[in-house]
Amino acid sequence: MSFDPGMLHNNGHTAYANGTGPGIRETGVVEKLLTSYGFIQCSERQARLFFHCSQYNGNLQELKIGDDVEFEVSSDRRTGKPIAVKLLKIKPEVLPEERISGQVVSSIPLHLDGKSAPGQVPTGSVCYERNGEVFYLTYTPDDVESNIHLDTGDKVSFYMETNKHTGAVSARNIQLVKKKQMRCQGVVCATKEAFGFIERADVVKEIFFHYSEFKGDLEALQAGDDVEFTIKDRNGKEVATDVRLLPQGTVIFEDISIEQFEGTVVKVIPKVPTKNQNDPLPGRISARIGFTDKELPFGEKDTKSKVTLLEGDHIQLNISTDRRDKLERATNIDILPDTFNFTKETREMDMLSAQRNHAVRIKKLPKGTVSFHTQSEQRFMGVVEKDALAATKNASPTKSKEKEAEEGVIAYEDCGVKLTVPYHTKDLEGGGHPQVGDKVEFSINEVKRTGQQSAVSIRVLNRNASNAKRLHGFVATLKDNFGFIETANHDQEIFFHYSEMCGDLENLELGDTVEYTLSKGKGNKVSAEKVTKVAADISASVMMGKVIRPLRSVDPSQTEYQGLIEVTEEDDILSFRGTKGQNYPFGIMGMASKGDCLQKGELVKFQVCTVAQTGQKMACNVLPQRRAMVECVKDQFGFITYEVGESKKLFFHVKEVQDGLELQTGDEVEFSVVLNQRTGKCSACNVRRVSEGPKPVVTPRPDRLVNRLKSITLDDASAPRLVIVRQPRGPDNSKVQANL
Repeated sequence: MSFDPGMLHNNGHTAYANGTGPGIRETGVVEKLLTSYGFIQCSERQARLFFHCSQYNGNLQELKIGDDVEFEVSSDRRTGKPIAVKLLKIKPEVLPEERISGQVVSSIPLHLDGKSAPGQVPTGSVCYERNGEVFYLTYTPDDVESNIHLDTGDKVSFYMETNKHTGAVSARNIQLVKKKQMRCQGVVCATKEAFGFIERADVVKEIFFHYSEFKGDLEALQAGDDVEFTIKDRNGKEVATDVRLLPQGTVIFEDISIEQFEGTVVKVIPKVPTKNQNDPLPGRISARIGFTDKELPFGEKDTKSKVTLLEGDHIQLNISTDRRDKLERATNIDILPDTFNFTKETREMDMLSAQRNHAVRIKKLPKGTVSFHTQSEQRFMGVVEKDALAATKNASPTKSKEKEAEEGVIAYEDCGVKLTVPYHTKDLEGGGHPQVGDKVEFSINEVKRTGQQSAVSIRVLNRNASNAKRLHGFVATLKDNFGFIETANHDQEIFFHYSEMCGDLENLELGDTVEYTLSKGKGNKVSAEKVTKVAADISASVMMGKVIRPLRSVDPSQTEYQGLIEVTEEDDILSFRGTKGQNYPFGIMGMASKGDCLQKGELVKFQVCTVAQTGQKMACNVLPQRRAMVECVKDQFGFITYEVGESKKLFFHVKEVQDGLELQTGDEVEFSVVLNQRTGKCSACNVRRVSEGPKPVVTPRPDRLVNRLKSITLDDASAPRLVIVRQPRGPDNSKVQANL
């Protein structure tokens, strides 16, 4: 047997299989790749060739399914089948195009990179936009330049490559253009004039941010808000940018145990921090966790009841674990009830005040438990020797100094000894203001600390006959520093200055019943002095009536100042039975709404009050019961069918309609009537719809007209004729077909 150099060159394989000569090379694609062998799909012809991995000239780890290879064809010496030998990997052809910009949509998993078996190379994907459409391409770790790892969202540039055998398009020569900025979370821990600080949720660290970087309503931003942000490096320091609010509760720094533990305080928080103290958790608690003893730190915010802790206190707690550095601390610390039994502390009762002694373990008691005063149960009789004056808050604008309160003096006897005691206007009971010489009844109040006594719960028993006569009236007008009182008979208005008001002026309102004394000043003008607010005696019963005489302000022609109401429906209360047909006078202060204009014949609801001075019964809280129909509604006004004076219609403006409703003709409404002092005409206000009127019904055509229209034909000379004046046109001015 002669020596064949061709077999030596091909490692024992014949190099002339399938009629091909030596040195002729073909191309193909790796179709299957196993540990020691694989198969190639020929490109020039329909053939599938076996190859052994020992025939590959290169790093077998770099060979993958789909790679283009160049090879020679030989035949297996044992079986005679054609096989591929002398394999070389063909480098992929990159299309001569400009680089494409895109973004990573799926990164290659780190745990697979470089650790997969042959034929199982991990892949990622990128996307790019072209003419409004988004396209996706795959890539492998070998396609990324500089051997860097790409993350989802990174901006990249690359070339596209098309496999000429499979037609698959992939990305090659990928370069990182810009890393995706990671979003961090945290909580705003401090806000300054133009900047703030955020406590980060990923590390135990604070980061600066400027208000110009906050995307949202800056007025609503406050410490404790959850935010997300992007970290950037500026001048060598990390700052937060693009700060945005997150829903409250998104950021969680710590996990708090559900189970509660018991422990003992071994180190308390110093009352005054030292200069070198940087520990935010200076306190220490010893607790048994499981089977081991642990010493847990705690800070000022960790005490649940905000009570001062002392060494040796027996407490219960939860354990908080920081997610960032796994630091454990005690929180929700609460003293157990048996602690005071161990410490033997003395407890005192007092109210909060400025003291030099330092109070600890303060417990809130029910209101009224602690009192600085004692009040006598015994009532004393005495005579006023000096009037008490209340402080005047709203004095005349021309006076720069306000009038201060002055105490009065009461003289009385106790066990035959004549004594005096001071009093103040705030301690008066009832509406009466005592004058010098008035007989009063009172109790004595004593301050525990100083022993100082004063009269309280003062009530006037008898007026001094020598004092000026006290009158009753109603507050009719309140100005800047003065007002007017309408007399009890509603026949006159009396001037009074605010400096003459006895009591709190801020509680004085229009219509209040007051007691006063008449005096004459300069020019012999009458005014009220020593004005005191008194409670009006108003019955709880509500009656129905009819106005038989209006006020003189409504009808200037009448001589009587007061109006008159006749009872139409009496109350079931025994004291008001048999009052039907009885008349009660009323004044402007008796109106529930002072601006309302009652007309003769109107129905009203009212109550009866008794004038303390004269005993006269008068109508008060008069409320009209008006209901009428809407006659018509124009653009911004309308008319109600209601007779006022000589007019049978009442004008109203649509803005006076409550709830913004649109009234229709026939609607039933309630309203108030006001008088325009300038024009002398009345109009309706506070218009409220009670019920809707009937809806308009379309009236059908009469039968005679319908029958006539049916009988008319186009040939009928007597039939109505239509004359076209203008041809119809469409929106674009084009002619349209008219169907008549």
